[in-house]
Amino acid sequence: MILISSCLVGENVRYDGGTQGKSPLIQLIKEGNAIHACPELLGGLTVPRAPAEIIGGDGFDVLDGNAKVMTNTGKDVTASFIKGAEQTLKILKEKSIDTVILKANSPSCGNAQIYDGTFSGKKKQGLGVTSALLNRHGIKVMSEADYLSS
Repeated sequence: MILISSCLVGENVRYDGGTQGKSPLIQLIKEGNAIHACPELLGGLTVPRAPAEIIGGDGFDVLDGNAKVMTNTGKDVTASFIKGAEQTLKILKEKSIDTVILKANSPSCGNAQIYDGTFSGKKKQGLGVTSALLNRHGIKVMSEADYLSS
């Protein structure tokens, strides 16, 4: 079984109410080989919501209390991002899932790069909050590009 970010399977859960649906990933859901979840919704955030980026580090720094997740309007949403990461990990453990495909570059789900915290569209190396928590628990996270190119 695989867990996939909800936005990658056609669910309108992105911050702007959109989706990033990818046909092969949607097919995994239809075939019953995957489930989907959105860490940000699991953390209590709504759709739509203000864009958020990690300020002062990456997901590991957020988990360690050394960085925050802030919206472009200045609202601190760190607690929601941590809660969503914890809820995602809980689902993985309950369902014995060890394959995870999350949305690249997201402050929750990014597995290699995230936006740099300036809301300018620039990226930096680092993991999102959910990817960092899963990494700490020995769970490898792939992006949609990683999965689709394998």
